[in-house]
Amino acid sequence: MAKCFTGDFEIVAFYASYHGLTQGSGSAAYSAGHKNGEPVVPGQTSFPAPYPYRSVFRKPDGLLEAYGEECKKRGMLVIMDEAQTGVGRTGQMFVFEHDELVPDILCLSKTLSRGLPLASVTTTAEIERGCRQAGLLWLTTHLNDPLTGAVGERVLEIVERDNIPQKATERSAKLRDGLLRLQEKYWCIGEVRGRGLFQAIEIISDAETKTPGPELGQAVSDRALQLGLSCNAVNLPGMGCVFRLAPPVTVTREEIDAGLALLDQAFQQVLEERGLFSKLGQKKN
Repeated sequence: MAKCFTGDFEIVAFYASYHGLTQGSGSAAYSAGHKNGEPVVPGQTSFPAPYPYRSVFRKPDGLLEAYGEECKKRGMLVIMDEAQTGVGRTGQMFVFEHDELVPDILCLSKTLSRGLPLASVTTTAEIERGCRQAGLLWLTTHLNDPLTGAVGERVLEIVERDNIPQKATERSAKLRDGLLRLQEKYWCIGEVRGRGLFQAIEIISDAETKTPGPELGQAVSDRALQLGLSCNAVNLPGMGCVFRLAPPVTVTREEIDAGLALLDQAFQQVLEERGLFSKLGQKKN
């Protein structure tokens, strides 16, 4: 849609991004390598992901708005993929509401239908008219499926009616505090980051060099699953080892406590078994 409307072809994405596995979206994904496959779609480039633990950008305030302004200067469209963050999870209906930037194209899925296969692409009337005039062909097998469409509409109604974003904010404070306590206890948790009920902890193998710890992280993830907690570790090239924590927005305080207790138990067991619980340089003062 963006290429068809603007007449241009270059795409810029963050180097730790992931947007799907089609040839087009895979070419704009930098969370995994592009080797051992066909050439990527021409015109792809990436910017460093703006998180302070490893990025060259140490102060994230205003960065998103700055990107938006630079895009406007160049006649570029801003596309935001809120498949995981949208519909209330971060404390706002959408992540872009935290910043002074409204995307030209918004992609949603996953949280939109709470389990059923539903995705949406939202854009402006101007872009829709431009794509129609340019002859954009837009077809999928399940386009405007009435069943999933009805579920998505009901989800949005309930999210607004029950003020789910505010509840996510309230519950996330407990989750965040618990994760920060784990960081103080275990040297291998390099950073806790995130917004609302979309949190992450990055696992390292050396507290001084911040060397990623994928093997250690996977061991903790496997042990947590054995204990009854599904908590996957993302081990992709260039992304270190990151636990992505995204409980349901309806999660209770008791469930958060239970999950944190199991994660605490998993870390302690794995580190003790490996003789790493009291590792030298466990935490800097």
